[in-house]
Amino acid sequence: MSAHAKSRPLDGITVLSLEHAIAAPFCTRQLADLGARVIKIERPGTGDFARAYDERVRGMASHFVWTNRSKESLTLDLKAPRAAEILDRLVERADVLVQNLAPGAAARLGLSYEAVSQRNPRIVVCDISGYGDDGPYREKKAYDLLIQAEGGFLSVTGSPDAPAKAGNSIADIAAGMYALQSVMAGLIQRDRTGRGARYDISMLECMAEWMGYPLLYAFEGAEPPPRAGASHATIYPYGPFPTGDGRTVMLGLQNEREWALFCTRVLERPELIADPRFSSNARRSAARAELAAIIEEAFAGLDRAAVMVRLDAAGIANAGVNTMADLWAHPQLHARGQFGAIGSPVGPLPTLLPPCRTEAYAPRLDPVPALGEHSATILAELGYDGATIDALRADGVI
Repeated sequence: MSAHAKSRPLDGITVLSLEHAIAAPFCTRQLADLGARVIKIERPGTGDFARAYDERVRGMASHFVWTNRSKESLTLDLKAPRAAEILDRLVERADVLVQNLAPGAAARLGLSYEAVSQRNPRIVVCDISGYGDDGPYREKKAYDLLIQAEGGFLSVTGSPDAPAKAGNSIADIAAGMYALQSVMAGLIQRDRTGRGARYDISMLECMAEWMGYPLLYAFEGAEPPPRAGASHATIYPYGPFPTGDGRTVMLGLQNEREWALFCTRVLERPELIADPRFSSNARRSAARAELAAIIEEAFAGLDRAAVMVRLDAAGIANAGVNTMADLWAHPQLHARGQFGAIGSPVGPLPTLLPPCRTEAYAPRLDPVPALGEHSATILAELGYDGATIDALRADGVI
């Protein structure tokens, strides 16, 4: 039997999501990858504001395409009086509710766990917010870059002269991943107990968890790791080095055995092994400028491919510092068939497959939805007739 004929882990699970931007959509897209039916509630006329972040994917936003395949879009004005009945019917049928609305908004809509669990005791609720539902920061707005700052990430990232944010939405991604973990745990626990549960996901707490190493490095008031650009803050040489063709190679040494191999087989300077300036990682790290000049001199007459051949032959870990064009063309991704295709309102689009490989089932790769594409179908399933659906649309409810 092929993987395509096998059931997926979340087949038959319905997820209701009141989501926008990245954290919640990233979570629910992965639930959809695993087979869940994800009903995405969007504002009539404009939808998830991430739809308008850019127009780089044939007129669609890159963030939206990335996080919203395989979902169904239902437009609903949550403030309209008739929306409450629709939400009630959806909640009664849902296995999971995920939301990352503004602080307090879900509760005002009657979508707190206390309220929805009375109507559906088996529902798993995942609330994602910047700071959690209590504490002095609970009402603060939170965006990815703000949480990178608040969570200390910027203090250890960047050059010695200036902090730098991550080039993608790592705080949102962290929250989305912990939300995914929580939902899966909730569904397993429900199978054991018969009851759902609530999970309170704080972006700050997710970011703080990811900061565990620098946090402990600064234990009891010790100096935190210094900002070291793309180099490792405390191990050297471990970072980017230019090559003779104007490109960059990333390499990393972990121990003295590797240092000896690097000197003899890569730099072809065996005398450096015993050089007292470089005789331990601490000394190499302290003498970064001197060692960097030696490495750059050795690499100046070689192109990146030749440097990487030497590094591989010596068993030294290395990587190319790739562009997005390089990543699209990456031979390893293509050799492993990591690119698939999905539909969208603008036609077929390439997509990366989920990075969790298995022969047990094939990931779901359904289209990115147009705004409100599934409104009529979903409402019909909830028992609304065509005339009522038309009236709801004419009144701007959907």
